[in-house]
Amino acid sequence: MPSLSFPGVRPAFFSRSGKQAKWLLAGVLTLTFGCANQVMANKQGQSMTTTPSATVSAFGSLSDATPVEKVTLKNSNNVEVEVISYGGIITRIVTPDANGELGNIVYGMETIEEYENGNPYFGALIGRYGNRIKDGKFTLNGTEYQLATNDGDNHLHGGVQGFDKKIWKMAPFATANSAGVTLTLVSPDGDQGYPGELTTEVTYTLTNNNTLDMQFIATTDKPTVVNLTQHSYFNLAGKGTILDHELQINGKYITPVDGGLIPTGELAPVAGTPFDFTSPKAIGRDIEADNEQLALGKGYDHNYVLKEQVDNELIEAATVYEPTSGRVLRVLTEEPAVQFYSGNFLEGATEGFGQQHVFRGALCLEPQHYPDSPNQADFPSTTLLPGEVYSTRIVYAFETK
Repeated sequence: MPSLSFPGVRPAFFSRSGKQAKWLLAGVLTLTFGCANQVMANKQGQSMTTTPSATVSAFGSLSDATPVEKVTLKNSNNVEVEVISYGGIITRIVTPDANGELGNIVYGMETIEEYENGNPYFGALIGRYGNRIKDGKFTLNGTEYQLATNDGDNHLHGGVQGFDKKIWKMAPFATANSAGVTLTLVSPDGDQGYPGELTTEVTYTLTNNNTLDMQFIATTDKPTVVNLTQHSYFNLAGKGTILDHELQINGKYITPVDGGLIPTGELAPVAGTPFDFTSPKAIGRDIEADNEQLALGKGYDHNYVLKEQVDNELIEAATVYEPTSGRVLRVLTEEPAVQFYSGNFLEGATEGFGQQHVFRGALCLEPQHYPDSPNQADFPSTTLLPGEVYSTRIVYAFETK
């Protein structure tokens, strides 16, 4: 599969003032947005070529009887992405390997009960603030705000009831070249301790170029802080660990952390350290090295600096290659940093789609602003003011070689 280029064109998304598609879900009724399938058969079995589609189905109910829906996006190459309204979670991503065999490449679970019972943010939309805020506190315009703490004394990934545990409204769509879903959420003033009512819109667009293009938009009615991201766990082989995955990260610095995994405020060069992924190398090569930062994170769980100046340029943050399958994942973003997490806190306590979620069995690449930015004056600002529009973009490109 050839490499892809990305012109500076944003995917289409529903505006806050525009009308959203309305649809009904009753029992097991399924509605498909898109054109009719075109089927071709061969002697080895059926090979199906489809126009892109977005199919809605039920995904059970929460313990309080709130229904949860699932949207299945499918492009013309049979790449599939499944998204549920609970947390905007991506439950599955199915892509071909180098031999054309389809397989799931992300950790996920098969029932809403499993997600509700607790999981380490598998595939979730993260907000209002991705990563950690020290002591769950920050001061904005002279007012100190106390946030919900859920990582020891710290605030992690939006708190006890972050965006990963909210029900999002979903509006699916399909075009001749893509299928997608727009998710919207209104977080009330004071939610998890944050000031301001925050209205968030996230559009997932699966294209016929085998990319998942994600657009994030947010507005507020009071000064607040925002740092949204996507938290999929990837294993491109669909089995085993990610220690033989070859990773390249286009960042020359990390923000080193203390014992609570809070940035110290420094920028540390990766050159000559186990954190140097400026050229591709196996994740497992240096992960057990005698290094204080590796010991603190039990492996890689660190923020890599991608940009010296914050702008809206889409750049390649990282590339992952899995040798046995030939699959390649490229992660592109407008964000100034990316968190690389090597699955160090997975314990095999959950499973889904035939995979046990084992120690270092999957990796995360989470584009973001820096952790604890509201308390670090030298870090890029995450403040959002009334009248401003928070906008960022993340792209997953699925390839083989």
